[in-house]
Amino acid sequence: MPAIVRRALERMLFASRWLLVFFYAVLVVCVAALLVKAGQHAYEMVMHVLTASETQVILEVLGLVDLTLTASLIVIVIFSGYENFVSRVDPAEHQSWPEWMTQIDFAGLKLKLVSSIVAIAAIHLLRHYLEVGDASAADLKWHAMILLCFVVTGVLLAIGDKIGDKH
Repeated sequence: MPAIVRRALERMLFASRWLLVFFYAVLVVCVAALLVKAGQHAYEMVMHVLTASETQVILEVLGLVDLTLTASLIVIVIFSGYENFVSRVDPAEHQSWPEWMTQIDFAGLKLKLVSSIVAIAAIHLLRHYLEVGDASAADLKWHAMILLCFVVTGVLLAIGDKIGDKH
């Protein structure tokens, strides 16, 4: 392959990383959608707080925590994905840019993602446990097994990264 063609191809491939920006923009819209759902949950909770049972209020709060963790997970993916795959961000140009975001690598991103997924799965299990009258024993068992799978995956990823760091 002639050098000029190879260089043009490499430039095009390198520039293709900017296509990821569209995906990150769509994720920002997803965070906005979660904000709307959080507002809806908060409104419903406030409107029924005096007549709702303690369990119902806890379930609504858990729903808000779930939405918050999911939105935080998306923000982590947006920031670290952009920083790792598209372009470096100069924190000096953005005074509110979280300092830790410039220090997270792909391994750290994986662990943060798995940790967030474990927390979300745990909240779902807790919600099903609190709604035990509505959930069958088989459903609770499946939710617990899914949570356990996520926990084991997170532990194995962390061990793998520790082993990788030693080498």
